[in-house]
Amino acid sequence: MYSREAAKDCSPQRKLWFVSKKLSRPEGAKETFSPTASTPDRSNEGASAITMTRRRWIADETSGNIAALTGAHADHLIRVLRARVGQEFDIVAGDTVRHGRIVAIKAGCVEFELGEGISATTTANITLFLAVFKFDRMEWAIEKCTELGASRIVPVIARRTDAHLTSAATKRAERWRKIAIQAAEQSRRAFPPEISNPIKLKDAFSFTGALRIVLSESEQQTQLRDLLASHSREGEILLAVGPEGGWTEDELHLFQKSGWTAASLGPTILRAETAAIAATVIAMSEG
Repeated sequence: MYSREAAKDCSPQRKLWFVSKKLSRPEGAKETFSPTASTPDRSNEGASAITMTRRRWIADETSGNIAALTGAHADHLIRVLRARVGQEFDIVAGDTVRHGRIVAIKAGCVEFELGEGISATTTANITLFLAVFKFDRMEWAIEKCTELGASRIVPVIARRTDAHLTSAATKRAERWRKIAIQAAEQSRRAFPPEISNPIKLKDAFSFTGALRIVLSESEQQTQLRDLLASHSREGEILLAVGPEGGWTEDELHLFQKSGWTAASLGPTILRAETAAIAATVIAMSEG
């Protein structure tokens, strides 16, 4: 058995005092440093480092091996992203994507020296006929459908498009193109979608494609996903999305007469912008 004195000597306070005395450096002794013992091995750090993805820009001007962003496009890079000479980005120049290095920064202009080409993924061949609706929501739909991969967006003047939207739609086309360019850059697309000038519905019937589909809330039997899954993935897919309130019965009859197939997104009634996005997602996954 331990004596009372032994137990006292083995108390936690006694142990801590003993360890402290044992580890304390003798007076006058110099502190030593052993790289082998105390420096962690960092030889494999580079192998686990994350490679940062370069941001992509679509050039406003291209001449030989020099490309440039101009105007507000350049101002965003200069003022918001703090561009510096020597920074590298991916640049869409004409019909190619190339490495680019900033060589000059001037008021309203950033110039890049272009290097080797970069392999670019192709987007699905999907044309979205988007009936014109409230501009803020339509801009959001154009942005998101661009990010998702639509290759062309055609604004359509439908019977239920408000009169003031109809008169202002043509002037909005350039703004829609800028939104599409920004969305393409953000999503690292090789090329932005083509944004057409607004057309009348009757003019949409002259477009040809391997599969032409009009979304209709009154369609009860054919689902968009099933329709796409039952057809070949080859060729262009045309998707028509109606305005707020949907297509009229007369318009749906014209679609049918022109060889378009009606399809539904499901039992719920979606906003026009939601329907456009949902249809694009389904077409990208099934088409």
